[in-house]
Amino acid sequence: MNEFPNAPHGWDIGEAKQEIEKSGLVFKDDYVEIIQALQNYFATHDKPKRRELSDALEERFHVKGGLKYLYKLLPKGPVAQGCMIAGLTPPAGNVDQSFGSVV
Repeated sequence: MNEFPNAPHGWDIGEAKQEIEKSGLVFKDDYVEIIQALQNYFATHDKPKRRELSDALEERFHVKGGLKYLYKLLPKGPVAQGCMIAGLTPPAGNVDQSFGSVV
């Protein structure tokens, strides 16, 4: 069974692991769950906006602590850094450092 059915063409989990480790973090199962959530969201929403995606992540991970939990795993921003490791193009508004940009 494909663990990432909505992955972008050419993306693989190895790239995500490398990106996380380049950031000085340790890759763990929590990242798999975030990647799946982002890829699923992008597969079911046309051109998601940053705020919508942030709200969806907050709701999806509310039980674990919401955005506070996600910022611990993705300190450069759950939307910007999360999209980067999931092989997705972040929504507009994530290129400014004040918005958690990874650029």
